[in-house]
Amino acid sequence: MVKRLFDLTVAGCALVVFLVPLFVIAALVRARLGAPVLFRQRRIGLGGQEFEIRKFRTMRDAVDAAGRVLPDEDRLTPLGSFLRSASLDELPELWNIIRGDMSFVGPRPLLPEYVPYYLPEQMRRHEVRPGLTGLAQINGRNAQSWDQRFEFDVRYVDTHSFRGDLKILLLTVARVLARDGVSAEGHETMPRFDEQVKAGLARGNDPDGVSK
Repeated sequence: MVKRLFDLTVAGCALVVFLVPLFVIAALVRARLGAPVLFRQRRIGLGGQEFEIRKFRTMRDAVDAAGRVLPDEDRLTPLGSFLRSASLDELPELWNIIRGDMSFVGPRPLLPEYVPYYLPEQMRRHEVRPGLTGLAQINGRNAQSWDQRFEFDVRYVDTHSFRGDLKILLLTVARVLARDGVSAEGHETMPRFDEQVKAGLARGNDPDGVSK
């Protein structure tokens, strides 16, 4: 109850404080990328329930000659890259926090398509509300492997506390200002979890031994 009250109070105040920046960013995205301004996507939250996450759009709708969507690095714009590195694209998620879909701190919400590939221990990340930031984000952000990210997520589930959440929030501010771990090595963003698992299976690896 204390955590939920904290989320509601801080998210409400943050929406007021960031009201002007939200409008400025929305105007820039509209001018540079066109409509829609917000990127909406289904994610998995508490108890494995789906919800719609909202973020500022950072990529162009670009496709190749065959109509296939281009890789992230070909669609990410300079404005989008800046918004991502500064985590400003995440500001609309304050509304998800007020709605109760998310918390300020918790495992980052991931795509529904990933669920069939989780190991039982990794599924435990859904025992708490997903977060705007989390233990994995202050320990490498996108510059870590999927195995490492899930280990931090489960560790958070087992050890989280209100005091620990405050520490994670403070460390998150430091990481964002330092622009640490914005992208995975060799990628503009984070490689898809399901595609990495499929690649491992294609090499004949045991699913339980695949590096995710």
